Amino acid sequence: MSQETGKWIIFIGLLLVGVGILFYLFGPYLKWIGRLPGDFRIERENFKFYFPLTTLILLSLVVNLLLRAWKYWKA
Repeated sequence: MSQETGKWIIFIGLLLVGVGILFYLFGPYLKWIGRLPGDFRIERENFKFYFPLTTLILLSLVVNLLLRAWKYWKA
């Protein structure tokens, strides 16, 4: 394993810790995540199906904008 791979693993770990801290501190304010219109939730007696389509699209847009801004400011 190279040093570059180790750096990426550390970065991803710190990113996950940061997201965890945000959810811990702002959890009561983020209850809308996963409950947007367009998020599919089917619950039966012995069956639960959940697919957060709208939440995934919104998250994808935010990550895309952040990456584009980072690329713009870095270049």
